[in-house]
Amino acid sequence: MYQKIKSFLKHTAVYSIPGIAYKGIGVITLPLYLNVLSASDFGVYGILEVTIVILVEVFSFGQANSILVLNNSQEYKGKEKSVFFTILAYVFVVNLILYLILFIFFNKLFSVLDPDNIFRPYAHLVIAIIFLRVINNVILNKLRADERSVFYSVINLTKIILTLLLAVLFVGFMHLGVFGIFYAYLAAEIVAFVIPLPDVLKNIELKFDRQILIQSINFGIPLIFGAIGVQLLNVSDRYILNYFTDTKTVGIYDLGYRIAGIVNMFLILPFNLTLLPAAAKMYGQEGDSRYFKKLMTYLCYVVIWSGLAISIFSKEIIRVISSNADFWIAYQIVPIITLSYVFSATRNYASLGMYLTKNTKYIAVTTMLSAFLNIGLNFIFIPKYGMIAAAYSTLVAFGIFHFATKIISDKYYKIEYENGKLITLFTIAIFIYFISSLIETDILILSVIIKLMLIILFPFLLYFFNFYEKIELDTLSNMLKKGKRISLSIIIESLLSRRQR
Repeated sequence: MYQKIKSFLKHTAVYSIPGIAYKGIGVITLPLYLNVLSASDFGVYGILEVTIVILVEVFSFGQANSILVLNNSQEYKGKEKSVFFTILAYVFVVNLILYLILFIFFNKLFSVLDPDNIFRPYAHLVIAIIFLRVINNVILNKLRADERSVFYSVINLTKIILTLLLAVLFVGFMHLGVFGIFYAYLAAEIVAFVIPLPDVLKNIELKFDRQILIQSINFGIPLIFGAIGVQLLNVSDRYILNYFTDTKTVGIYDLGYRIAGIVNMFLILPFNLTLLPAAAKMYGQEGDSRYFKKLMTYLCYVVIWSGLAISIFSKEIIRVISSNADFWIAYQIVPIITLSYVFSATRNYASLGMYLTKNTKYIAVTTMLSAFLNIGLNFIFIPKYGMIAAAYSTLVAFGIFHFATKIISDKYYKIEYENGKLITLFTIAIFIYFISSLIETDILILSVIIKLMLIILFPFLLYFFNFYEKIELDTLSNMLKKGKRISLSIIIESLLSRRQR
């Protein structure tokens, strides 16, 4: 069991490297964008970027997740190369046909979708990015399925660094504006396709398997709607804000969303990248339920604590990266969206029962219903309350999404989460944030010190509410006494070594 935990954490740590690099680069590029682009141009960039994200999910047809499951399935053991070719060929051919149709009807389509000609100039560039990213995602997920996290991270790091350098060149020096950002994206996707190409050719067998394709489509089709629903949950508010307000408001809101997204990129995304392949291998083995239960607790512990820190310092972060006062009010939505991301993480974990038992159709149903709820709330409240209503609508939708997912998933594979501890985490975090919001001082250093103390207080307050098990405290105490490096894998292994109650 220890080796499984150690392996899980190792791959999570490696997967987190691109996320850390991405956000590190975001720290560099955001000030550049915020000081070169107007709030309106930043809003156009934000809408186009989320459009890319949505269409990549749609045109992947759920096959990115299919390859994760089928590649590690006992049913196709020894046929991994054929699985890879079948899925990759299917995605490539169908996308090629769709894009040819799109180019043929391009003018008619955009005359309807974009009569004001705001987004149309960027359309061909965006379409090319989508096509390459769809193919790249299938290839990268093959690496995930094989647990080749280092190679996966190297490719992503290369893409991220190249995006940074080209964005600085195109936007900062050549003054190409929003075009410059997407030129950088396109070049990076081309390089990300070329790097693994020799490895792809080595790990592929030119054998199209109809049975694999049928099972892959059956598994993946419901995930298309699930993916669309998730993206609509995350990004539909930008479109509705643009409809009822303007691109400037979208730009301000999008900035706040990006700041909150730090917790997603640093912690939630790398955890999710590791979760499904590891869970598929652990499922059905002795101690699997306790393994999943403890991972959920520690996921919430780390994500909530980190999200609390980002929320408390959101005002300072935004003022540091932007000299444009138009953007400063974006801090108001950061804690709301951060909490939404927490529910997003727990919802993804709660869906394990459906993924592991291959009942993915219910993922699509719950996701789409939550997305429609979010859209409905946005249409009702944004006209009256603006961007703050969009943030709260997202929070409500993700909260309901989590609980609906948990209820349905439990019917197929029930995990008894440590609900008392999870409630304690949420309650103490909200209490600390409320205290921090009462701090009013013009002395920056004093404000920073007080807020840091509140953040550090979080794990100690948990102790007084009996959050930690005795074995956790004993393990930490022994490691400190012996001068050993504190390791989360050792702590969890100590817990898992106990007999399941």
